[in-house]
Amino acid sequence: MKAWAARKRFQAGTNMRAWTFIILRNLFLSQMRRARFKGEWDDITASKILAAPASQDRHIELGDMQRALMHLPQPQREALILVGAGGFAYEEAAEICGCAVGTIKSRVARGRVALEQLLSSGKLPSRRQHRTDPDKSALQTIMGEVDELSRDHGE
Repeated sequence: MKAWAARKRFQAGTNMRAWTFIILRNLFLSQMRRARFKGEWDDITASKILAAPASQDRHIELGDMQRALMHLPQPQREALILVGAGGFAYEEAAEICGCAVGTIKSRVARGRVALEQLLSSGKLPSRRQHRTDPDKSALQTIMGEVDELSRDHGE
């Protein structure tokens, strides 16, 4: 069809077979270029790619974590903050707290279990009952405590 539409451009005395072959080759290349921008539509993949998880509840979860941390005994809270939020190794945390490495590991393990129970039970007091500094986010408060613990223990 393309050769018939372009028959006026054919020059008499040239190779008709070569001319039609060039037309077919150009048509093939054009189709291949267009196909690069087309993809197969898969509903399952599209639903996974096009849907973004909601992130607005992260702030609430972080606030719940902070309130749960405040309900832990001070040694467990200190160990969890140093190892979990502060990124200190158990040995460093033990040196800061002035106790054995095994004690820190035990406090961290017991603190994690207690945090998990507090967070999963839903028995945390409401945000109104637990007053925090409104100018700081929960993460800033926790990291401030890490810095304070480090300064208090000579780091």
